[in-house]
Amino acid sequence: MSGSSEISALVHAVEALAGEHDAFPARLSAAEWQQLAGVMDRLELRPGELLLRRGDTTRRAYLVESGQLQVFVTGGAPRSHRIATLRGGTMVGEPGLFAATPRMAHVEAATACVLWALCAERLQSLAGVAPALVLEVMRAAGVLMSARMRANVERGIPLT
Repeated sequence: MSGSSEISALVHAVEALAGEHDAFPARLSAAEWQQLAGVMDRLELRPGELLLRRGDTTRRAYLVESGQLQVFVTGGAPRSHRIATLRGGTMVGEPGLFAATPRMAHVEAATACVLWALCAERLQSLAGVAPALVLEVMRAAGVLMSARMRANVERGIPLT
């Protein structure tokens, strides 16, 4: 796990994107962000690196600190049908926090990216110590997931 002192750039990215359609809408205090950082891992991706593969069942979500990610759907290779470009301040892979269901899309770094991995198991263990913090993270992930599902349905993108 990464040191919690490194979390400030992520917090700034989330605050900068606040109010936009893809923002991670968590209402966390500085102390809560520090506590959350204690259960996350910081990682870096190079352009072209795959973060999530369609069909995988990992129980992780990622908060994007910087860079851009491309989200692709439909079967076959990545880049077959781009549905979104994500940037710092958002979350990706949020369904993995709720269930071990297959991923519906590929997610690839379009540029160099810094992300924070949030494992469902670690988040669950944090719930015993900070239930309000975990509830807020899950609420925010659910809000974002719901907004994305609605947008995809409106654009005619299949959900399977």
